[in-house]
Amino acid sequence: MADLTHISTWVFDLDNTLYPAGCNLFAQVDQRMAAYIAKELDLPLAHARFVQKDYYKRFGTTLTGLMKLHGLKPEPFLKYVHDIDVTMVEAAPELSKAIAALPGRKFIYTNGSRHHAERIADQLGVLNHFEDITDIASNNYCAKPDKKAYQSFLKHHAIAPSSATMFEDMPHNLEAPHALGMVTILVQSDYMDHPVQKEIKRWTRLPEHIHHQTDDLTGFLKTSLNRQATTKSALHNKTTCQ
Repeated sequence: MADLTHISTWVFDLDNTLYPAGCNLFAQVDQRMAAYIAKELDLPLAHARFVQKDYYKRFGTTLTGLMKLHGLKPEPFLKYVHDIDVTMVEAAPELSKAIAALPGRKFIYTNGSRHHAERIADQLGVLNHFEDITDIASNNYCAKPDKKAYQSFLKHHAIAPSSATMFEDMPHNLEAPHALGMVTILVQSDYMDHPVQKEIKRWTRLPEHIHHQTDDLTGFLKTSLNRQATTKSALHNKTTCQ
């Protein structure tokens, strides 16, 4: 059981983390990225798809590669790729209750856009539980997994890494948070879009940079809350008996 009794700041990735990968929402974003690249770089769709995935693997995000190698403006790209139907994301009342009950500060930290994150979080019914959303624009387009991106996020919000935890579906996006002193939780999904995700099936134990793993975010949070309540009660009883 994960011991998160010392955690006072909770940071959540968005895509395939806060919402389940099973709703297949990110597939829409994926398709629109390829279409945008095909149009802007004047490429056949199959070639655009290759460029999309290649940049994703090499630079951490497709957008980073497009900006560095082609000078594409990020705003039109983000607006286009996130113009999707979010109605397949169902409200998650139990997740909402669990996040609301977490002690301390809560943030969404995404490589996507704020507007996209707001739409999804609102659809889930969790938007009002978060202090802020850090998107790629507010981080000056420095994206995860770059360590500087996390450092900027932590500094901007005055977050002490030792009392913070990061929830992510991408294993390599947890390397920097671990190095900075955060507790790292991998939210495992069946969405396989990166070589590092496929390696998970071959794991016999968690890598050093991942402290905990779950395929049920709501259940994980509830268990953590129960442990915190038990610890708090035990400390109270000990103090009372002294």
